[in-house]
Amino acid sequence: MGKISTAQDTDEAKKVLSADEDEKEIGQLREALEEEIAAFKQKQIRFEREKRDFQKRRAQENQLFDLKWKLLEEEAKRLAEEESRIEKKRNFYERVRQEEQGSASITMEITRGDKFFAGVTSELALKKRYKDLIKIYHPDNVSGDTDTVQEINREYDALKARWE
Repeated sequence: MGKISTAQDTDEAKKVLSADEDEKEIGQLREALEEEIAAFKQKQIRFEREKRDFQKRRAQENQLFDLKWKLLEEEAKRLAEEESRIEKKRNFYERVRQEEQGSASITMEITRGDKFFAGVTSELALKKRYKDLIKIYHPDNVSGDTDTVQEINREYDALKARWE
């Protein structure tokens, strides 16, 4: 019976060794699995951080885009207004040029000075009206006329003498 018990002992020892080896292997597999889980969690954390950073960058880019778009709209509006003002000025100067060409063919009649100063009620108003008239009828201007300026000066001197 000694041989049988030795064989049984050997079988049991093999089973124990086999169970110990299985436990070691299971332990090693468990450690490997835990390492993979830890690595996966690290990757997951890194992915979540990258996702947050991407979303933050995207939000900033969208905000910047909206700001740029608003500026473009404002500039386009300002440009359209500027274009409209330029067109109005162009039309105005075109009408002035046409009137100047039309009035150049008509001989200027000298208007009496009293009509230039009609409605003036004070010395200050007289001076202001005189300056305005000289600006308009000065011979260096396109619509200027020497005879008209002489008539304005004559009437101005007469009215000025009255106010003094």
